[in-house]
Amino acid sequence: MERSYKTEGIILKRINFGEADRLLTIFTWRFGKIRARAPGIRRTTSRKAPHLELFNLSSLFLAQGRNLDIVTEATTINNFSGIRKDLKKVGMAYYICELVDGLCPEGEQNREVFGLFKEALKNLESGHLNSEDFACQLLWLLGFLPRSKKPESEELDRYIENILERKLKSRRFLRKIGG
Repeated sequence: MERSYKTEGIILKRINFGEADRLLTIFTWRFGKIRARAPGIRRTTSRKAPHLELFNLSSLFLAQGRNLDIVTEATTINNFSGIRKDLKKVGMAYYICELVDGLCPEGEQNREVFGLFKEALKNLESGHLNSEDFACQLLWLLGFLPRSKKPESEELDRYIENILERKLKSRRFLRKIGG
């Protein structure tokens, strides 16, 4: 990997770090799932902050760091604003992000998964996403499920939780809000 590089990525997860930084988990077009540090992003004067929100598809410039790469620049390509206006859509976006984050290994490029993920967010924004179909397609692409098999809803959740070796947090949230 170069000392600095540019890639498109979707923000999967963020964790506050230190006084003003955030640690981000990003699913990128070129490198698959990566973790990066966004210094100063929590300051009110940060110009990068709006471009590094959850579910955003952004164009990112990163510099190679000692332990984590560092986000030096970011611009939003699509913020999927229609998702943020509906609590059920937000819950569903958390669910698909949890699946991508949990099932995809770090640093392994997978452009098919990136395309599926991006398309899922577009479909979710317009109200046409079937979360079970997304989960099955993701499992098929990653080799966890044969194409000929489509488990029932409850069986699918148990199957995914078995692979992840933990309960799906977003599913509990979706059930609470009626999604």
